[in-house]
Amino acid sequence: MGHGQCYAHAPEIYEPDADGYCVVIKPDVDGDDLTQARIGAQACPESAITVSEEQDV
Repeated sequence: MGHGQCYAHAPEIYEPDADGYCVVIKPDVDGDDLTQARIGAQACPESAITVSEEQDV
């Protein structure tokens, strides 16, 4: 829907494309960036973003 909440809350992780939709600009994160990615995802009113952690195998 292009609400913009993800990149408003975490501009170092997400940014808008030309149509205002979210683009993940930093897909691999850890530490503070992981926290910011989660904050941006949680801000999405459509719940369209999932942040997951890789498990060491």
